[in-house]
Amino acid sequence: MTVSTKRALVLAGGGVVGIAWETGILRGIADESPELARALMNSDVLVGTSAGSAVAAQISSGLSLDELFARQVQENSAEIDPGVDIDDIAELFLTAMADPGMTVTQKRQRIGAVALATETVAEPVRREVIAQRLPSHDWPERPLRITAIDVATGELVVLHRDCGVGLVDAVAASCAVPGAWPPVTVADRRYMDGGIGSTINLDVADDCGAAVVLVPAGASAPSSFGPGPAAEIAAFSGAALGVFADDESLAAFGANPLDPRCRTASARAGRAQGRREAAAVAAFLNGLS
Repeated sequence: MTVSTKRALVLAGGGVVGIAWETGILRGIADESPELARALMNSDVLVGTSAGSAVAAQISSGLSLDELFARQVQENSAEIDPGVDIDDIAELFLTAMADPGMTVTQKRQRIGAVALATETVAEPVRREVIAQRLPSHDWPERPLRITAIDVATGELVVLHRDCGVGLVDAVAASCAVPGAWPPVTVADRRYMDGGIGSTINLDVADDCGAAVVLVPAGASAPSSFGPGPAAEIAAFSGAALGVFADDESLAAFGANPLDPRCRTASARAGRAQGRREAAAVAAFLNGLS
């Protein structure tokens, strides 16, 4: 069997702190080796889930990494606080999945029903936040795959430039955390966060022979849906390297990954960690050739 030579950069979900941290990781890698950072960001395929969808869209927009990082550490931003307790959202998930006999798709459907019934800010308000996040509202020419969940069917949907959904709506859909933000309406379908089931959705890159995965969570982070990110990376059919948040980064995230006040600390912690991770990332990529 021929092994694909395509490489993927996979960007996981993790709230606004995840956006900041992933941007910081890339900036820190660039501090050590601008060429290495470019190689990562110029991967053949970008896969973004939830927060990672925003980062994937940002790094393919043409805006420099310096400018993207500066956005994360500035005091003022268009981000808004959903005003929800993260423990309440966790309880929503646990309650929706209380039946151990349900499939992942059925669990997603149940969570979707709760998401539809939960009062949040209006869709246009949330969409404007996403629009402000993105330097470009046009899909890039390069392969960019953004994940979302169809609320009605519970199915994972991969959005891309040829799917008929605009980039802002695709990122908004992927970032629509149930219980915090409204599901996103596109034509006759409604979508919610692509991280419901897997925060990395590594199988979306299964046509690639290698993947680097940035995960704004600890390597031992559990999943209510089955194997966590570490197990998913280990099971990837090609070569895969996971970069997980270390203790310093986890401390910077704070208690609520949706809290915009934690962005700056998370970006700076990511940058510091990126410098430390650069050698391992370089060794992984060099080992592929």
